Amino acid sequence: MKKTLLAAGLVGLMSTTAMAQSIGVSMARFDDNFLTTLRTGMEEHAATLDGIEIQVEDAQDDVAAQLDQINNFIASGVDAIVVNAVDTNAVDAMSKAAEDAGVPLVYVNREPANVDSLPDNQAFVASNEIESGTLAAFEACKMLRAMGYAGGATGYMLMGQLSNQAAVQRSKDVEDVIGMDMCNFISLIDKQTANWSRDEASDLMTNFISAGDEFQVVFANNDEMALGAIQALKAADFDMADVVVVGVDATQDALQALQAGDLDATVFQDAAGQGAGAIDAAIALANGEDVDQKVYIPFQLVTEANVADFTSKN
Repeated sequence: MKKTLLAAGLVGLMSTTAMAQSIGVSMARFDDNFLTTLRTGMEEHAATLDGIEIQVEDAQDDVAAQLDQINNFIASGVDAIVVNAVDTNAVDAMSKAAEDAGVPLVYVNREPANVDSLPDNQAFVASNEIESGTLAAFEACKMLRAMGYAGGATGYMLMGQLSNQAAVQRSKDVEDVIGMDMCNFISLIDKQTANWSRDEASDLMTNFISAGDEFQVVFANNDEMALGAIQALKAADFDMADVVVVGVDATQDALQALQAGDLDATVFQDAAGQGAGAIDAAIALANGEDVDQKVYIPFQLVTEANVADFTSKN
């Protein structure tokens, strides 16, 4: 579904190429459920295109290793590069290396700090993170009101890696929502990073619980951390009907937790669509075609009411 929307946002994408073209892809990490879907989206889409070969490398969350991969791709003569950045604030050297070599580069999913000053042959394909955290947080606000907590509610926020623009923006989204007149009855007891990790989130939530403060909501920057929080809450014998937990990404595990009544809401981010769009943008740039430098695919709120519509999308 999203692939059609994305293609409409790009100019003159072709379905075949006159000769084989190669695309080097550097992923921040392989051991991440969402990024696995993103990577698979690129691989499967490339497999449908004539004459397109992609080489995917794992940067293992190492900025220096990712820059080495970019330089190696350039040295090997790839036609274009796609980057899922390890650190969105450490992209200038990658952009410069690709620009100096005349190799098109497309950032995918994680917004680079230089997104507003990208060279002409570079682009960014993702979803607008202002929507993600906002949709999840506002839904939590509405749920808490419906549960009778308009007079006051407290909670925790689990943040992703703070070197990542998405974590920073999603956290700001929550702060902005609970600063609104409609939702300012919510206050945060604490907010800490769990680095996008289910295990770290479970440990962090256990520590929050052990502090003994009463709370009604948990805002998580992604589904993995939301699921970790749920694990800790259930281990501590919390009734999940009494605590609102929201995440972002609409992973399969999260959708199952939502259907089970443990997770209250998530936000669908089309990882496969982003991956396909990044490959399309890279091919177009390699062929000298015009591409919008920012291509955004809308997020969509997922709740119990519409979860069945998303079970086959990720």
